[in-house]
Parts: sequence; C-alpha cells; structure tokens
Amino acid sequence: MSFTKCAIFSVIALVLAGCEKEIFPAKQEVKRYRYAPVEYSDVIRTVEATGTITPRNSPNGVPVGAQVNGKIIKLFVDYNSVVTNGQVVALIDPQVYEANYKNAMAQLKSAKARLVLAEKTFARKKLLREKGLCSEADLDEALANRDTAAASVDQCTASSDQAKANLDYCTIRSPVNGVVLDRKVEEGETVVSSMNAVPVLTIAEDLRTIWVQATVPEADVGNIKVGQTVTFTADAYRKKFVGKVKQIRLAATTTSNVVTYPIIIEAENPGELLFPGMTATLSIETARAEDVPVVSAAAFRFRPKEEDRALVEVPRGIKMWFEGQDGKLTPQVIETGVSDGTFTELLNGADFIGRKAVIGYETKASVKVAQDQTTNPFMPKRPKRGTKGTAPEPKAK
Repeated sequence: MSFTKCAIFSVIALVLAGCEKEIFPAKQEVKRYRYAPVEYSDVIRTVEATGTITPRNSPNGVPVGAQVNGKIIKLFVDYNSVVTNGQVVALIDPQVYEANYKNAMAQLKSAKARLVLAEKTFARKKLLREKGLCSEADLDEALANRDTAAASVDQCTASSDQAKANLDYCTIRSPVNGVVLDRKVEEGETVVSSMNAVPVLTIAEDLRTIWVQATVPEADVGNIKVGQTVTFTADAYRKKFVGKVKQIRLAATTTSNVVTYPIIIEAENPGELLFPGMTATLSIETARAEDVPVVSAAAFRFRPKEEDRALVEVPRGIKMWFEGQDGKLTPQVIETGVSDGTFTELLNGADFIGRKAVIGYETKASVKVAQDQTTNPFMPKRPKRGTKGTAPEPKAK
C-alpha cells in the first residue's frame, strides 16, 4: 500500500512539474547592457517659456484721452470698432471753446491795428526829428509805443493759438490704426481734465501683427538671440503660430531668488485670431543641426563598473562606451554639438554610424518594462522621435 502511494505521488509530481513548465516557461536570458544606436537625424535645441499676447508697442493698448473739460456729445466708435490714424472717435461740446477762440481772434485783430498806428506814428516822429521839429523824447516814446504794440500782437497771437488748440481738442481723434479695446465714458458724460488727460478710449494698435511678452530664466537667456524663430500655441486654437525674437530687454525681475528677463516676440496674426491677453506657450529655437550623427544623451551619463572595462586607464573627455566581442567595454572620446536634452549631435560620429552605444546595465525590472511595453497593447507607447523635446525620425542614408 505504501508502495502504491509513493507511485501515485511520483506521478502527481511529474504532472505538476510538466504543468509548471507549461504555465511558467523558463525565464528569458537577461541582457547585460542596454543600448542606443548611433544614426543620422536632426537635433533642434529649444528654450520653453510662457508669455502673454499684447498689441504692438503698448502692452495695455494706446490710451486716448480728453485734454479739455466738457460734455461728451458724440461717440463715433464702440468696443471692437476698427479705427484708422486721425479718425474722429469722440466729440466734446465745443461751444465754450469756440467763444474763447473768437474772443482771442478779436483781441489779435485789435492788437494788429494798434501796431499799424504805432508804426505810422514812429515813422512821422522820425521824419520830424530829422528836420529838427521833434524832440528826442517824443521819438523815443513813439519807438516804445511801436515795440509795445508789436509785443501785444505776439501775445494775442499766442492766446489765439491756445484757444484754437483747445477748440481742436474738442474733436478727439485716434492716434493709431487699430481696434477699440475699451471705452471709458458714455455720451452725455462730462469729463474734467486736470494735470493728466482723462481716458476716453483704449485702442490696440493694428492686431494683424502682435507681440508676445515672455519671461526667460537667466540660465537660458544667453542662448537667445534677436531674429531666432519662435513657435507658439494658444489654448484657444489647435494650431501653431510662428514669430521671431524682436527684443531681449535688460530689465531683469527677481522672484523667489529666480532672475528672469523679458523677451519680446513679434508674430503675424492671420485672421486676427489671437486676442490681447491670451496666454502663449512658446518654443524658442536656439540651435539646429540637420542630418547629423546623433545618439541618446543617456550614452554620456553611463559609467561602467571597473571589472567590465577593457582598459585600465580611461581617456579624459566626453566618452561613449561600446561593447566588444569579449563583452568588455571600450570608451570612445566624442566631440558633441547641439543637444536637445534627449539626443546629442556627434561632431565626429560618422565612423560610429550603425553601432550601438551602451547607455546602462540591463536589469530584471527594465526587461519586465520592455516586455510589458512590447506585449501589452493597452500600455501607452513611447513618444516617437520628432515630437517636442526629441529628435525627428532617423533619415535613410
């Protein structure tokens, strides 16, 4: 009976062992290293930033104000009205200023008449003095009267010019081509101007071209140059806009010990889709290398263990490591160029095209992740090259 039980248990053990082999197949052999190929591609280095879309020249628009007191008797524009330089946008009651101007002109006319009389009197006195029929004192008095009349004419001319200017200020005109962003007053409202012009309207200068005001940290501002290409997006649209760096301003701002500099980007606004105040997400292209040997930037961060190196003394400089036939790692000194943080240009990398640089040791965890990403259709895919922050797909040679 005991022999029969032992035989049964032996059969069960064999069956279970076979099932275990079927259910739990032998683990695949784990590779020792992880690799990255050296291949031809493009590398684009960018600086990322956020900014605010503003009208050109004036971030908050151009204020249009009233320089004289009076009641607004007519508004010719409203919100979003398109205006041109010199167009009449509002009218202040001109009645008082017309009266002042007429009074100033009457005084000027009177002063000119007195000047004519004084000049004739002086001419007569001068002729009489030459004949000895007039005293020197009378001639001097005639000369003083003539000069006083001339000064009075100048004074009245200035008063009339001022009255004319105040009358002209009753007609408020747009100083630029643009769009009305804001309206501060209503028809019938009285404006009182003191030291500063009272705001009536705010006009955004021609929105067919806009500015983007961005802030860039001091660590990145050294790579930015005037004229560099900038691509940006706005949350309101699923499209990219293109502009150029127009100005790098020196007015630094320090916030929480972080120093930033304002950068001005000028861009076309097709269809005037972009509105002032929108937030823009920018990518400033600071360097580009096309169709060059590249490798993953992780290759330069790899440091092999001493027992895995083929050389006892490692040369100085930036290195990549390659695996030999004996499994030992050999370093190659590399000259690097443009890097986007993910891929790096190899200035002397033509001889390494097709080879695989070691970027790290293979671990069970990395193998498991790689297998899951390969076999599980529901796992998110790694981003393809050519997306933001990576090099584009390798070009065929």
